Amino acid sequence: MIGILGGTFDPVHHGHLRIALDAAEVLGLREVRLLPLGQAVHREQPRATAQQRLAMLRLAVEGHPQFIVDDREIARGGPSYMVDTLASLRAEHPDTPLCLLLGGDAFAGFARWRDPERILQLAHLAVLTRPGEPLSDDPVLAALTADRLRPPEALAAYPHGGLTRIEATQLAIASSDIRARIATGRDPSFLLPDPVLGYIREQGLYRVV
Repeated sequence: MIGILGGTFDPVHHGHLRIALDAAEVLGLREVRLLPLGQAVHREQPRATAQQRLAMLRLAVEGHPQFIVDDREIARGGPSYMVDTLASLRAEHPDTPLCLLLGGDAFAGFARWRDPERILQLAHLAVLTRPGEPLSDDPVLAALTADRLRPPEALAAYPHGGLTRIEATQLAIASSDIRARIATGRDPSFLLPDPVLGYIREQGLYRVV
């Protein structure tokens, strides 16, 4: 089974990497694809360029072959929609279960994504929550995902369409906070991998000009 974790990764930090590892262990994932978005649709555009974000991701996962940096959203150009990304992955892996990894906040807005029904025809959803945190009680989302809830170990038996919940390690780290620390001259060490921080300093990223 292949896991998919999308995001701006502006910059990538230990919170991203820890939940990816938790999901890989609980779901028995063969690999986790880290997909930096190309062009944001419902948020501000990333501060770092696409090539800088790719470089930071590659530095972050060096030595961890289970984590694969996938640049298809950047290479495709235009607005990044997960349904297009999953369709592309499904074409490459027609018989392999795919599992989209989502945080609780992202899952809460899932019903408003482009073509959520099609996404569920392409992949499973794994929602990464804090211990004891409930899934969203949005009635539209509940109707969309009705009768799909499965234990994590059951997803590998089907190619798509399941929903599971994983209690993941939630580190209180945000890319926006890292950027703000750098902009104000504070040291963001221990919030992100050292090679990534070295690259940020080398490139002069996130400083106030």
